[in-house]
Amino acid sequence: MPTIRFLASSVLAAVCLSANAAPTPPAIRAEIDGLMAKMSNSGCEFERNGSWHSGADARKHLLRKLDYIEGRRETLQSTEQFIDLAASKSSFSGRPYRVKCSSGEALPSRDWLHRELKTLRGTGRQAG
Repeated sequence: MPTIRFLASSVLAAVCLSANAAPTPPAIRAEIDGLMAKMSNSGCEFERNGSWHSGADARKHLLRKLDYIEGRRETLQSTEQFIDLAASKSSFSGRPYRVKCSSGEALPSRDWLHRELKTLRGTGRQAG
């Protein structure tokens, strides 16, 4: 009987923890999704821990990091915070991520994402 109670309480605790995940505010999530779409459709490559990946793979990786942040019940206060916490360097090695487009020089992902965010916001203002 104690084993069943322990198992039931463990399952209940897991459900409660996932229910308490802090969602990213909708406006910030929309910007992050816009940035990730740009990354995915850019034709650029994304370097992570010495290996190059497609923009689509980078998008998947960075959204998994966003899920991790939300799972820790942290609420992002800005898209810039997402870039700085999740999209600028490896949480594992600490090495900066880089983005390389066409035959251009590889840039730190932080710089590329901030530039694209500025463009995304400028486009949003002009349309509105």
